[in-house]
Amino acid sequence: MAGELRGLTGRLADWEARQARWGGAIYRGRGVPQPGDVVLMSNDYLALGGHPHVVEAQVRCLREQGNGLMMSGVFTGDGDPQHAFASAAAQFLDAPAVMLCQSGWAANVGLIQAVSSPGAPVYVDATAHMSLWAGIAAAESVARPFPHNDVECLERLIGQYGPGLIAVDTLYSVSGDLCPLAALVELAERTGCRLIADESHTLGVLGPRGAGLTVALGLAERIDFRTASLAKAFAGRAGLVACSRELAEYLPFHSLGAIFSSTLLPHDVAGLAAALDLIIGADDRRERLARNAAVLRDGLTALGYDVSPSESQIIPLQPGTEPRISLFLNLLDAEGVFGAPFIPPSVGRDRCVQRLSVHCALTDDDLSRVLDACAAVRDEAGVQDWKTTRRLAAA
Repeated sequence: MAGELRGLTGRLADWEARQARWGGAIYRGRGVPQPGDVVLMSNDYLALGGHPHVVEAQVRCLREQGNGLMMSGVFTGDGDPQHAFASAAAQFLDAPAVMLCQSGWAANVGLIQAVSSPGAPVYVDATAHMSLWAGIAAAESVARPFPHNDVECLERLIGQYGPGLIAVDTLYSVSGDLCPLAALVELAERTGCRLIADESHTLGVLGPRGAGLTVALGLAERIDFRTASLAKAFAGRAGLVACSRELAEYLPFHSLGAIFSSTLLPHDVAGLAAALDLIIGADDRRERLARNAAVLRDGLTALGYDVSPSESQIIPLQPGTEPRISLFLNLLDAEGVFGAPFIPPSVGRDRCVQRLSVHCALTDDDLSRVLDACAAVRDEAGVQDWKTTRRLAAA
């Protein structure tokens, strides 16, 4: 009992310390974007969420099936539409098989919980998505973090602790940079490790037909596990694990998230299938997305913002502290440009970011409005005093 009380006291002290550092609920009381405002909060990179092909497929399914059966995914039969979609997704990803999950979070947590073991090392990029860290905890494995994209440090850690899992994002959701995937694959093979690559922000966006970074680099046969949230370019609610056929058959009965969560709803699956139809032929949307992102990255850099290391549709503006991001958020909102603020625990302390998520439907006028807004608020927001700005100036 004394030990439990000490643990509770420690947790309360930790909560009080976090509360003292908290800059306030900047997500609360925020104004609602008005018609004509530029909204850069959504990860719907190909602007498919309102596409008639997707919406009509969902509506038709709702009318025919309602919400379907409320049950665990364990009980879905081979004739369930989600199995047909999983097969189509496997072909799209050039993977032996795909298991669908309730979310990208469930995919990462359930995969690591099922394939790793207590005490085993999992080498995780320091800025990898929190779901990968949660999976390590669920497996009772040991997280061995390595500095962001530092393959040499990763190799030293593997030499020290032995083979295990390597877990990375292919495109990092806050910084917007790609992982050195080819080098990671080579290292995994040479050291006897298995590799998990989270493709959440590259599916639909990169590679032939939008199949992701793995396929773009010709590495599909050399990566053990690919995971993804389909709440990005697929504009739906689900996750997936691309893996061997044997593992795809094993996971639904051993991943706790798959067993103890309700199955996907039929209209969600119908929307995902319709989105896949569009994504395969969406080269024009991908080209516009890449062009829009390049225009904003170049324009913001010319204005003195440090958007490094972004090389994608995810563009970080980096005030640093919570008071500074709160001010910056309010100033941009007043100009009609709505980004997504990232504060602890999404990022480290004093590393707050205002993320701009670019999509392909932005017009030239929209892009100009974003740049004009960032120019207008630059001085009042104190951009010249941000650490990242000073670093850019010193480079």
